[in-house]
Amino acid sequence: MGGATGAAASNRADSGVGPSRGVDDAGIAGQGGGVPDGATPTEGGVGSTGTSAFTQISAGGISTCGLRADGTATCWGNNSYGESAPPAGAFTQISAGGIHNCGLRADGTAICWGSNYYGQSAPPAGTFTQISAGNWHTCGLRADGTATCWGDNSSGESDPPPDIFTQISAGGGCNCGLRTDGTASCWGDDSYGESTPSPGTFTQISAGAVHACGLRADGTATCWGDNSYGQSTVPAGTFTQISANGRHTCGLRADGSATCWGNNEDGESTPPPDTFTQISAGEYQTCGVRADGIATCWGYGGYQECVPPADIFTQISSGNRYTCGVRADGSAACWGQNDHEKSTPPTGTFTQISAGWDGHTCVLRADGSAACWGQNDSGQATPPAGTFTQISAGNLHSCGLLADGTATCWGDNSFGQSAPPAGTFTQISSGNLHSCGLRADGSAACWGYNYFGGAAPPTGTFTRISAGYWHTCGLQADGAATCWGDNYSGQATPLAGTFTQISAGGDHTCGLRADGSAACWGDSHSGSATPPTGTFTQISAGWDHTCALRADGSVSCWGDFVKPDP
Repeated sequence: MGGATGAAASNRADSGVGPSRGVDDAGIAGQGGGVPDGATPTEGGVGSTGTSAFTQISAGGISTCGLRADGTATCWGNNSYGESAPPAGAFTQISAGGIHNCGLRADGTAICWGSNYYGQSAPPAGTFTQISAGNWHTCGLRADGTATCWGDNSSGESDPPPDIFTQISAGGGCNCGLRTDGTASCWGDDSYGESTPSPGTFTQISAGAVHACGLRADGTATCWGDNSYGQSTVPAGTFTQISANGRHTCGLRADGSATCWGNNEDGESTPPPDTFTQISAGEYQTCGVRADGIATCWGYGGYQECVPPADIFTQISSGNRYTCGVRADGSAACWGQNDHEKSTPPTGTFTQISAGWDGHTCVLRADGSAACWGQNDSGQATPPAGTFTQISAGNLHSCGLLADGTATCWGDNSFGQSAPPAGTFTQISSGNLHSCGLRADGSAACWGYNYFGGAAPPTGTFTRISAGYWHTCGLQADGAATCWGDNYSGQATPLAGTFTQISAGGDHTCGLRADGSAACWGDSHSGSATPPTGTFTQISAGWDHTCALRADGSVSCWGDFVKPDP
């Protein structure tokens, strides 16, 4: 479907991504965020690598793969089936499929990894000149130009015709190839006409989920099949490459600029203003290789909560699909999804920032006053007057500590989450529908929704507390971590050892060790619980990503789906 030599990646199944958040807030115990080291942002919310050039890229279902200049493969995104863990060694071509990926070795042999439920990752013996991973199947071209396909065959997609091809592209349930005379041949599912190519000759072909596209010799593009989202309505002008996938299509112009059309629900059809040498449309994301060899992706997971700006920060806090930080000069910066303008901070000087996951953000000014912006349907972005020492934005509510140590909350109070108990606190943390605080004696108190037990802390003393989605975690005086509440993904079963900081996210939790290294536990389908090496001074766990501060003030994030490792 898009990909290497214009024929690579594939279709993707929906991934159930939901909102959640960890709690960092006071720079004490983080809230989410996420990107691999070396990632830098560009205009339009785009993730890009900052080091080590790519020569080829292929965007698939919920993973993306690229080839480095030395031929080694790097994959990122979902790794539930091992699809983002390519084997060692060098490749000459790579192709990302639905939940499996494939590559060609220098000797022409094929190797695939990831899901093999339909046999799509079990290539036959022999050598190939090109490989293309589809949704649940894979196809390759032999040296004699014949096509061989393997995997799912429920629509005949793994039964190629006995033609001689110069190029092949595996899509959702159909495949297309170019014959030696330049005409197109497609086979498999034809429910939307995707296996009925337009007449005439082509120089390149790309099969998407339920549509396909080809380039003519004059550079014009033609698409056929489903057009529910406009993915088969090609804009005017000429292209040098085309890539169809999911419900959108992208092409490269002669000047290297990218143009995309079709579905844009996740921003997959809004390319950045860069110059590219290759483009690959994934199911919900698009990736390209820039002229400098840097891989850049946009679309799903591309709200850029995982792509921090190249600034120096003193504190970070991440909510659902966005992250905010306080720079060294006290100004605020946010990146990621910007619904309700939650990622558009006001000017001014701030001492702390807290990103909620419902669409609002709060800060403390240098004079201790609180300010919030974004979604305010429950009054969560309307803080009371007063002087605060800490602030924490939750879901439809916010809480803060006043100078006298008492807690004040505002916004929705359907479950009592905005009705803190009397007395004084030393730390506060607002979660999804509950909030927690630490007393001066180290005991924990929580209030609000308690269906999963996240608002029922154990006895004992704590030095840190962090309220997540349905669970809460705290650090005991000896540095050991204790969590309570929902544990469906193991997020409330902390690792052994001691920590200096803890942050409860959606379905995962992260902490910092005494040596500054990060450790995470719980769900890591997006890589959010797989931290990079190195040392950090603060960590912040969100829904499906995590961010941390380095000693030099730079931000490193991991998780989500679209950003390559450096």
